[in-house]
Amino acid sequence: MKRLSFVLTILIIMLASASLLTSCTVQPAQPSQPIKIGLIAELTGDRSVVGTSCKNAAELAVKEINDAGGLEISMKKYPVELVVADNASKEDQTISAAQNLITLDNVVAVVGPNASRLAIPASWIAENTKTVLISPWSTSPETTLDTATNAPKKYVFRAAFTDGLQGRAIAAFAWNNLGAKRAAVLYDVDSAYNRVLAEEFKSYFTTGTGDAVIFTGLDGAPVGEIQSIGGGQVVAFESYHTGDQNFTAQLTRIKEANPDLIFLPNYSNEVPLQIQQAKALGVTAPFLGGDGWGSVDLLRQCGADCEGHYFSAHYAADNPSPAAAKFIEAYQSAYGAIPDDVAALTYDSFQLLFSALKSAAKVDREALRGALARVSIDGVTGPIRFQTGTGDPAKNVVILQIKGDKFVWFANTRP
Repeated sequence: MKRLSFVLTILIIMLASASLLTSCTVQPAQPSQPIKIGLIAELTGDRSVVGTSCKNAAELAVKEINDAGGLEISMKKYPVELVVADNASKEDQTISAAQNLITLDNVVAVVGPNASRLAIPASWIAENTKTVLISPWSTSPETTLDTATNAPKKYVFRAAFTDGLQGRAIAAFAWNNLGAKRAAVLYDVDSAYNRVLAEEFKSYFTTGTGDAVIFTGLDGAPVGEIQSIGGGQVVAFESYHTGDQNFTAQLTRIKEANPDLIFLPNYSNEVPLQIQQAKALGVTAPFLGGDGWGSVDLLRQCGADCEGHYFSAHYAADNPSPAAAKFIEAYQSAYGAIPDDVAALTYDSFQLLFSALKSAAKVDREALRGALARVSIDGVTGPIRFQTGTGDPAKNVVILQIKGDKFVWFANTRP
């Protein structure tokens, strides 16, 4: 019995020692829970080129932060998980995607959609659930503004300039740089982006109200003769419906009005057919576009018919800042293509979120919202900070010209 008791005592001592050693051993650190960020992109449907650029840039931004060990918040690093939803370029699927990302996937924020007609319904889901949403490319005022109360939405932001600024810039360019005094407009009445941009252009071109818009070259000197706008005529203001393919009737009326130029505030998949039909009717006036033109899709479909025409944009790949040059190199290395406006703005959207999360010092939707409103970055598309009390940034407008198979920088608005 004594022998058995002795053996049991030794075993108990050994087990206790092992337990003590285990408790004293430094255990490996538990990995941090990933920060989930949702992405709503138009991966299929009539805006698939836009969605692909958006997804590419989002994946690049997330890969870079994870390759660096994660996003550091309060001296702790968190991996970032990108949760992608395809809205198929449709409003109902956009609403479902936003609801699922926020309530089921529990993302801390949502990036996208891009097209204004899709960003607007998504913005209301974000606002009602008190979740930050940044639309990279939407320029319609309705994305960030509650038009019923005329008050800014609290949780909705954008990386792009607004159609108010863009419309004024394009009208000023048409008047001062292209010498147009008589303009015609053809736009999609069903789309918030097309409709609002058309109206902003018309308002500024005919009345000249608002701040003066001056375009400058690399040396900061004005480009073109600077005159005050006022008294320009919009001699034709023609509309069509989403999905229309025949614009002959509208273009015939435009031709009869004899404009100095034709403004097409439409998307890159629509513009080539509109220009080609206009030329078939013998229209010789030059065309001018908005940021919806800025896709390689337009170059492929329009070809020589778009040669020499100008449009507004968010950045110039052939005249990059240091931040833009670094991004362009990384994007080309990953995807074998020059990033378009959507890619640049998506990348900036993620940098805004990353910077705001660091500033918030915790992974929390409400804290992120407050930090984002105060954040400031030097982005691919230029310096970005949000105007006080709104989700709209103060930004420059870039003018590009189509030359061969490239978009070539022409001028910037003066800050």
